[in-house]
Formats: sequence, C-alpha cells, structure tokens
Amino acid sequence: MSNGDESRVREVAWLFLKLGVIAFGGPAAHTALMRDELVRRRGWVTDERFVDLMGATNLIPGPNSTELAIHLGHERARGRGLIVAGLCFILPAALIVTGLAWAYVRYGDTPAVAGLLYGIVPAVIAIIAHALAALLRTVIKSLWSGLLAAAALGAYLLGVNELLILATCALLAAATRLPRVLQSAAPLFVDPTGGQLWQLFATMLKIGSVLYGSGYVLLAFLRGDFVDRLGWLTEQQLIDAVSIGQVTPGPVFTTATFIGYVVAGLPGAFLATVAIFLPSFVFVGLLTRLTDRLRASAWTSALLDGVNAAALALMAGVSFQLARTAIVDPLTAAITVVTLLLLWRTKLNNAWYIAAGAVIGLVHKLFI
Repeated sequence: MSNGDESRVREVAWLFLKLGVIAFGGPAAHTALMRDELVRRRGWVTDERFVDLMGATNLIPGPNSTELAIHLGHERARGRGLIVAGLCFILPAALIVTGLAWAYVRYGDTPAVAGLLYGIVPAVIAIIAHALAALLRTVIKSLWSGLLAAAALGAYLLGVNELLILATCALLAAATRLPRVLQSAAPLFVDPTGGQLWQLFATMLKIGSVLYGSGYVLLAFLRGDFVDRLGWLTEQQLIDAVSIGQVTPGPVFTTATFIGYVVAGLPGAFLATVAIFLPSFVFVGLLTRLTDRLRASAWTSALLDGVNAAALALMAGVSFQLARTAIVDPLTAAITVVTLLLLWRTKLNNAWYIAAGAVIGLVHKLFI
C-alpha cells in the first residue's frame, strides 16, 4: 500500500473515531454530522454522491447511519476504508455503553446524562437543519420530487411506517420513468443464557440482518427475542437498554452491547456488538458494487431519486420531533439559533458546537 493510501486510511480512522464520540441525536444527526465533515469541510464527496449513498443505505437492512459511515469510508479509502470507518464509528459508542452497562449491573442505575443532553441536543438540531437546507437543493430536482418529499414528510408525521414511505416513494418515482424504460469488570449476576453465547450471537446476527426502520422497530425485535422467546431480559431491562442506546453518541444499535453485557458480561457485550453490526459490513460491501449502476439506467436512477426524497423527508420529520422535545425554553432555543448562525457563517468543526452545548448543559444542571 502506498503512503497516500495509508494517509487516507488514517484520515478515515481519525474522522470516524471523532464522529463516534460526538454523534449524539440518532441517525438523522449522524447523517448531518457526516455531511458537514465530509462534504462541507473536507470535500471528500459531493452532495450529489452523498445523497445517493444515503439513499442506497435505505435499500438494505441494518443501522443506516453506520452503513453510511461504512460507505463513506469506502469512498475515501476503498476496502480498508470501508472496514476502518465502520469500526471506528462503532467503537467509541460500544465502549461507552459497556461502561454504562457495568454501572447499571453494579448499581442498578446509570450515571445521569440529562444535563449533557440538555445542551447538546439543541446544537445537534441546528446541525441537522443546516444539513437539510443544503441537501434540499441536491435532492429536490423537480416539482415532482418536491411533492414526493412533502407527501413523505406528511405521512411520517401521521405515523406511517418508514419502510412503507421509502418503498412507495421509490416506486412512484420509478413509475414516472417506466414508459421510457419500456422503451473489564466481571459480571455481578448469574448468566441467564446458561453459557449459550452462540445463541446470543445468532439472535443478534439475525436482527442485524433483517431489521429495517427506526429504534421503535429495534425495540419490537429485541422484545420478541429477549423478553418473550428467550426470557433473558425483563421489560424494564429492555427499556433501559434502548434508552442507553438512544442517549449515548454513535449508533443506536449499541443497545445490543448493553443487552449483551446484562445477559453475559463482557463476552456477551463483545459478541452481541459484533453480531448486530456484522451484516452491515457485508451488505455495504456488496452494495458498493451496485451503487454506481443505480445511476446507469433511467428507471433505477428515478427509483434512487424517490428513495432520496423520502429519506430527506424522514430526516426532517425525525428532527422536527427531536426539536419538540429538546427546545423547551429560551436557553435551548438560543443554543439552536446561535449554532445555526455559526454553521452558516463559519466552517468551525462541529465538535466545538457539541462541546459548547455539553458545557452549557452541565452548568445549567449544576447551578439553575
């Protein structure tokens, strides 16, 4: 491997490690942060390429923001970049969640994160809004794609399933082209698996291989397997696991890390994490061979346009719901507005906005 290739792999590793530490807020926030870092600040990909990769990840099961990270790593440093980007994005969250799981098992609770999130989430909302405004010009290429996006946003806010929205928009967009085409701590509990770590691994591998949709869908899969079928978790433990996955940075699928630790300690945490993310590496590795071909014909290109419009609408819908719960007073509103203004006027690293929000949140919790 040449020095240039090594340099690119190191760049990918450093960037996605950083994103894994600061990427609070779920998939919409992760996508916005990646767009800001890779398109706006570094110019590694264009907005057009970014939205195509974003749309392509919606065609396969698994954690979309992690799959987008894997795709972007491949764009920058090919095969090694694919693996390094995914591992570096997952690793910080997996370590943080393992530490919180240890505290949960030992003390029956987890360290409070409310103060941090009070300041961080409003800043994240501004980052998402800024990314949406930029991507809008790339995704909405016509009145038809604008109508599709508006309909998708309305359907999402009315509670329609995300997968159904994506599929409908893709098929409607493709249908318009059809005529033309026709032309480290030991566990402090008894391991309820009875040592059946293979069953834990296989169950998480299955979930990672077939799951489409949001954290609510993940919750349903986990409940069906770990609460109802296997009886390894209580309802409360499951809710606590999903909550930790939501409030920590990085992929929400690190919920599996928490569950693995609760079920079987450190070996369980490791195996559950590997199992739930492994299909994403395989799917994206296969998808990299197909993404360029999706633009090769009018029909598949239109299908991808439809997916992109729906994905952007879902991103907007999620950020709207997040804003309703996070912007609760003048201070959180001010954090959002000031962050948005700075994003518009400067090219500051978004880590500074996350750090500033965290400091404001901690000060607010301690003194107000």
